[in-house]
Amino acid sequence: MNSIMQAAATRLYERQRHSDALALTLLREALLRLGVRTELRDNDTALMIPRPQVGLPVWVFVGYGGAFYSWQSAEKRHPINDVAGAAQVLADYAGR
Repeated sequence: MNSIMQAAATRLYERQRHSDALALTLLREALLRLGVRTELRDNDTALMIPRPQVGLPVWVFVGYGGAFYSWQSAEKRHPINDVAGAAQVLADYAGR
């Protein structure tokens, strides 16, 4: 890969990473409005939702090319353009 292609690929990667971080931040804000405590983790690449009862936390990522929020090893997902709906589904899933 030549230097121009490498620079373009790096810029595209950074743009997608920034977009994913923004999507997770918006989801975090929607979950906080529902009273669900969350933490942005791993350089804003994941959202952690601790469960109120005993159990492992729910880890949420942006996947499928930036089109979906995904969790439970990507078996569960919700469209990224429905932040409020995703927040409600995740609140219910986490046991809130």
